[in-house]
Amino acid sequence: MANLLAVLTALLSWRAFDESNGWKDALVFRPWRVVQYKEYWRFLSHGFVHADWTHLLVNMFVLLQFSPAVESEWGFSHFSAIYLGGMLFAALPAWLKQKNNPTYGSLGASGAVAAVLLAFVFLKPMAQLYLFFLIPLPAWAAGILFFVYESRMQRRGGTRIAHDAHLFGGLWGLGYAVSTRPELIQGWWRLITGQ
Repeated sequence: MANLLAVLTALLSWRAFDESNGWKDALVFRPWRVVQYKEYWRFLSHGFVHADWTHLLVNMFVLLQFSPAVESEWGFSHFSAIYLGGMLFAALPAWLKQKNNPTYGSLGASGAVAAVLLAFVFLKPMAQLYLFFLIPLPAWAAGILFFVYESRMQRRGGTRIAHDAHLFGGLWGLGYAVSTRPELIQGWWRLITGQ
């Protein structure tokens, strides 16, 4: 599933890089257009287009790194719910804050990818990840750093990155994982308390 998503996202993003064809404008999440013209597809379509190659490659790299474990654990339908649900849930902050702003737009699969990442963290808290490809740390610590960093950046603002989308996507993935695999909470309790 993740390979198919990555290929589809790459093709649509590549097509949308040429802004003269109107693809990007038709797929970007524009809350004002959702409200005014009932363009509800934008809640999902924004996740299949990216601003540039770097934006696309980073998101697809993270997706392809963590999706195999998540999909093999939960299966196709649950993986789809994590990914697409993360995409939808990540769009909610912008929809609530920007629905009266006709100039606002956001795009990218970051919220959906964050959902997969946090589902992975819940599933495999002791897996070793590398911060900046150099610093080894357990997945649970990476998950905490994710929320600390994204919360701080969201409060600070002033960037073109939708940190609230990352937060909401991550919360969706974590919430979905906890609700479908509550038996893993006991392992987390042992990890935190050392008992």
